[in-house]
Amino acid sequence: MKEFIEFIAKHLVDTPENVSVDVQEKDDKSLELTLQVGSDDVGKVIGKQGKTAQAMRTLLTAIAAKDGKRAILKILD
Repeated sequence: MKEFIEFIAKHLVDTPENVSVDVQEKDDKSLELTLQVGSDDVGKVIGKQGKTAQAMRTLLTAIAAKDGKRAILKILD
């Protein structure tokens, strides 16, 4: 899941070397992924009215459900 979010984010931003994803396991069935990008690229990852971020969260939820887990994506400013 981490690699998937990194892949998407790196293709959306102008400076892909500033993309990092941290994963924390909350419990056995819950993950929290934190996406951090460069300050100039935050808007590109969030998208107009948050549609890009919401699409990333939807895809992440589908991937996590395959493994029987729940995933939360946070995007840092």
